[in-house]
Amino acid sequence: MKNFKFRGLQICVGNKSALHKMRAKSFWVFAVIGLLLFGCKESGKITTLKLAHGLDPGHPVHKAMEYMADKVAEKSAGTMRIDIYPSEQLGSERECIELLQIGSLGMTKVSASIVESFVPSYRVLGLPYIFRDEAHRFEVLDGEIGQKLLLESEKYLIRGLCFYDAGSRSFYTINKPIRTPDDLQGMKIRTMESATAIKMVNALGGAATPISWGELYTALQQGVVDGAENNPPSFYLSRHYEVCKYYSLDEHTSVPDVLVMSTVVWNSLTAEQQKIVQEAAKESAQYQKQLWKTASEDALRAVQAAGVEVIRPDKQPFVAKVADLLQAYEDQPEMHKLIQEIMQ
Repeated sequence: MKNFKFRGLQICVGNKSALHKMRAKSFWVFAVIGLLLFGCKESGKITTLKLAHGLDPGHPVHKAMEYMADKVAEKSAGTMRIDIYPSEQLGSERECIELLQIGSLGMTKVSASIVESFVPSYRVLGLPYIFRDEAHRFEVLDGEIGQKLLLESEKYLIRGLCFYDAGSRSFYTINKPIRTPDDLQGMKIRTMESATAIKMVNALGGAATPISWGELYTALQQGVVDGAENNPPSFYLSRHYEVCKYYSLDEHTSVPDVLVMSTVVWNSLTAEQQKIVQEAAKESAQYQKQLWKTASEDALRAVQAAGVEVIRPDKQPFVAKVADLLQAYEDQPEMHKLIQEIMQ
């Protein structure tokens, strides 16, 4: 019998009872799939990169990644290609990152909130009201601070390529509108598997309940949670508006999406191939901003037409309620310095 450890999880090969307790969508199932696909492979003279993510094919981020794939093919004169697997075909966001770390998947798009479990400094991007407005957010993410964060993850076997705009996240609920933080009292609100997101919802008075994105529609339908929080395109494309009839635009966080690549796969590419992938990623990020703006406006109109009440509450009571979350990092010099750099 052999023991293997991965990110703190110990698996005993040959211990059937232990294996039966694993979730159906366990990391190891997807690791096998990933190994079969492999993150990067050469067929003849074509180098193929595998890119997996959890979004719907109609999502503006998916369309931006298709744009990137086209650019890679064009810039490489057809010697490189990116195969995209949307809608959690190869696993959840966390599972895709773990596949990246062992080189079984080439690229993935995840929320920065998921990355914070692997790269501690990413916690700063999930802090509520850390950005003053959209212009401030773009200045930070497209500038030196954003570039530093993208490359800092390399020591965790993950290389950041670019940030994608994910707008601002707001609460949507089934039976009760959220007009002030007090309205969240006693409500079970779905969050991502992010310590920062959980602390934020709890600070506002809700009961944070981590649930994977793919399981959320059913959880809302069955009343497992009373609501969730996300940006307008995700709220619309997920069809969560069919269950949740109140959308409160408190815009508590502006957590970006991030396109990341396995350093194992990145290092297997030539310098010219690396340049092509990086350039195409940055170009896709600029293209995605245009798509996002239109998609957000269209999504809000669509959910309102479907009977959702869109609420625009006073944000100041929400800001005041979570102020302690930023102050809590004063005794952590690196995080405190990063917060100050962003806010200044």
